Amino acid sequence: MREDTAQEQGLDLEPPVRMEEEKEVMEEMEVEERVVEIEHPLPCLSESDTQGIIKGRDLFGYVGIEAVLDQMRRKTMKAGFEFNIMVVGQSGLGKSTLVNTLFKSKVSRKSCTPNYEEQISKTVHLQSVSHIIEEKGVKMKLTVIDTPGFGDQINNENCWEPIVQYVNEQYEKYLKEELNVNRKKRIPDSRVHGCVYFLPATGHWLRPIDVEFMRRLGKIVSIVPVIAKADTLTLEERLEFKQRIRQDLQANGIRVYPQKEYDEDAEDRILNDKIRENIPFAVVGTDKEHQVNGNKVLGRKTKWGIIEVENVAHCEFAHLRDLLIRSHLQDLKDVTHNIHYETYRVKRLNESNANGLALSPLTLENGTLEKSDAESHL
Repeated sequence: MREDTAQEQGLDLEPPVRMEEEKEVMEEMEVEERVVEIEHPLPCLSESDTQGIIKGRDLFGYVGIEAVLDQMRRKTMKAGFEFNIMVVGQSGLGKSTLVNTLFKSKVSRKSCTPNYEEQISKTVHLQSVSHIIEEKGVKMKLTVIDTPGFGDQINNENCWEPIVQYVNEQYEKYLKEELNVNRKKRIPDSRVHGCVYFLPATGHWLRPIDVEFMRRLGKIVSIVPVIAKADTLTLEERLEFKQRIRQDLQANGIRVYPQKEYDEDAEDRILNDKIRENIPFAVVGTDKEHQVNGNKVLGRKTKWGIIEVENVAHCEFAHLRDLLIRSHLQDLKDVTHNIHYETYRVKRLNESNANGLALSPLTLENGTLEKSDAESHL
């Protein structure tokens, strides 16, 4: 009875032992399979592959994402925005008239200065005038910076230096406001967003002063060259003059707006290529209206007829207006902030890191220091 009991007990013990052995073998096989999987991993999906595009037809209903544009529009209309434009050229090229024509109001320094007398300045003095322009509920603070005295002297050597200094000073003001511990909610923007450079309608090549100015200023601000008083040239002379200017710009490595390297996509490239084909713009400015076929148009009356300023068959003022205001105004501001100001900011911060924590005094392009902090208008 005891042996039978023992055998029965032995028989009862064998199955659990075998099950444990089989379990250990199965676990070892699973470990080997896991090792094989680790040694030969399956290709993983990248992050970009896992992101899907959900379009309107895939949504269950109206979400309201497009309302963000209305929110941005309301905020912009309440706060308004700033646009600072500089006009550079010798006296008598119609800078004030063209600015008034662009914004269809008396915004130039000459127009809004009472008892203004035209005087040739002995040196270049930059003067600015600001206006609040409102159109259909949108407010814009427009600042026009004039450069009286530029190119009016017999010796115009280094006449661009005050302009370079002014542009850099505005970058410096913005940088110092940005670095303040308790900075303003909205930093006042006095940076130059665009510079319209006036070329006399000589019909020849660029003058040395034109080449030197645009070569230097093109590195720190967006320059748009224009041929002033283009009605003094015939259409054939204007076309030849534009071709010569483009050749000069390319030969001297002068960068004018819009630059090809700033084109963000194919659509921008197509639009900007058309603009680049018309640079420099041959423009005519006037603030007087005339009757043409029963309609009032801005134009200049001559003994040959009326030159319609906004007619592209007569001049290229409309192309310049569209570039500066209607199509590229925000892009001009973006290029100023993201390219020109960013380049200046990196340079200044690298200088401050090399010299210590504090910003060193602002230097001009030729390496000379400012005279004093009081004279820098910072």
